[in-house]
Amino acid sequence: MNYSTIKKVVAGSLFTMAAVAASAQDTTRTSTSAATVFGGRAQYRTWSIGVTGGVLAPVVPFGTNDYNDWDANFGYGLYIKKQLAPSFGLKLDAYRGKLSGAYDGATVPAGRAADFETDLNYAVSLKGVVNVGTVSFLSRTKNVGFFVQAGAGLTGYDPGDAAGSRTELFIPVGVGASFRLGDVVSLNLGYDANFLDADNLDGTWVNGPSNKDKFSYGYAGLEFTLGNSAKPALQWTNPVALMYDELKDPTLRQEVEALKTRVSTLENTVNQLSADADGDGVSDRFDKCPGTPAGTVVDGAGCPLQLPTADSTASGSYSNIQFEFDSSVLRTSSYPTLDKVSSDLRANSSSSLTLEGHASAEGTDAYNMNLSRDRANSVKTYLVNSGVDANRITVKAFGETKPIASNSTEEGRVKNRRVEIKK
Repeated sequence: MNYSTIKKVVAGSLFTMAAVAASAQDTTRTSTSAATVFGGRAQYRTWSIGVTGGVLAPVVPFGTNDYNDWDANFGYGLYIKKQLAPSFGLKLDAYRGKLSGAYDGATVPAGRAADFETDLNYAVSLKGVVNVGTVSFLSRTKNVGFFVQAGAGLTGYDPGDAAGSRTELFIPVGVGASFRLGDVVSLNLGYDANFLDADNLDGTWVNGPSNKDKFSYGYAGLEFTLGNSAKPALQWTNPVALMYDELKDPTLRQEVEALKTRVSTLENTVNQLSADADGDGVSDRFDKCPGTPAGTVVDGAGCPLQLPTADSTASGSYSNIQFEFDSSVLRTSSYPTLDKVSSDLRANSSSSLTLEGHASAEGTDAYNMNLSRDRANSVKTYLVNSGVDANRITVKAFGETKPIASNSTEEGRVKNRRVEIKK
């Protein structure tokens, strides 16, 4: 192929690319992408097939070849592609055709035929395709894209010599441009330089393994996206524009504002729950004894703990253990006193004590007698569980027979609901 022919082919290709690009830019998008940033690949179409046709030649733009005059022959192929991300896909590519050339010189070198013609039965390769750019930076759907691709493959060819057909490995490296024509179809223009792992593509071993043969495929083709046309094609999705549009989405902004309101409400609720007007460490919402003086030791309900006084401890007596109405359950406020009693008993193995249970005057005598006994046994159980020998503790029940305050007032009845610890 002479220089003028090359110029015509290149000029025609550039004109075609410019016309298609202009057409693609003017094409109105027929479907609106409903994809979201974090929606995953399932929201896209990712499979496509394509057909190609173009020029096969036993030459690449760089490096030397065995024949310096080459022919441009028709080649054709097909491929299937899986798009794994907007910028990357895998393509299983195959094409075939014919390669031919001649020696352009006065004298044909020794060992070289004057010309050759090789049937390229197949060239099958697996390629990684990287989308490297676009001209539609602000649109969710790209209309024009540029790509590079490379991979590895296997080719079978027959140079027509006595050795017959060969099968060799080859490495394809290519560039190209894609033009979106619609929701389903796109036009691809590309060029692949193929590096053969042999020096017998033209049937002549001239330069040896140090200068292996090469061939190229310049093509145009149509690619068809498979799947539900209601979904956008992942290959043509612009993730940057998609994220930008989603951030501007008024619905999303409304959801963000609603979330802010909910957070503010939650913060107010937390502040109310943590409010502690008397500073005793128990929030007002759960404080059963609000307004306790500063420094007062309180239980989990915010009520003052009934601790034994120094005088009573020194003299060997302990504060009474108080109970709620009609209950024999120990208050947590009684634990410090009971722990002190347990400690004293364990420190002095010869000592013992009596637990006298009492009740207020509500209910029958018999009921209150049993209730007072249960209260004394609750105290005994606590002390035994803390390590005191049960034989050193005596339980007595007096019911309502020995009040220490009047049963005519609630204040007096509260004092009568007790267990006295006697040595």
